Amino acid sequence: QVQLVESGGGLVQAGGSLRLSCAASGAISSINAMGWYRQAPGKQRELVATITNDGTTNYADSVKGRFTISRDNAKNTVYLQMNSLKPEDTAVYYCNQRKLGLIRGYNYWGQGTQVTVSS
Repeated sequence: QVQLVESGGGLVQAGGSLRLSCAASGAISSINAMGWYRQAPGKQRELVATITNDGTTNYADSVKGRFTISRDNAKNTVYLQMNSLKPEDTAVYYCNQRKLGLIRGYNYWGQGTQVTVSS
């Protein structure tokens, strides 16, 4: 089973940038779709972006034009480049297999990485 560890979060001013990394303990080449998710306190977890092995990407409307998801299967890592950050982007960010995030009631998420954007 592939274990995922998120990193790269921190405190940043509005308009700033951060690059999140999702490092896997094993190969992710066999995982077609990977995704980044986020959850703010008291709010439901939401899908931020997805990427498939053929390079197809999708983004939530709230982050289009600002965030870029990418993957490096050779390094077993998925990235999320976040630019023009806004206070509403503040949340804990998680990565996971997209197919697992689609399972109703799924709740086996890692620690995530905290992103805090100040105004």
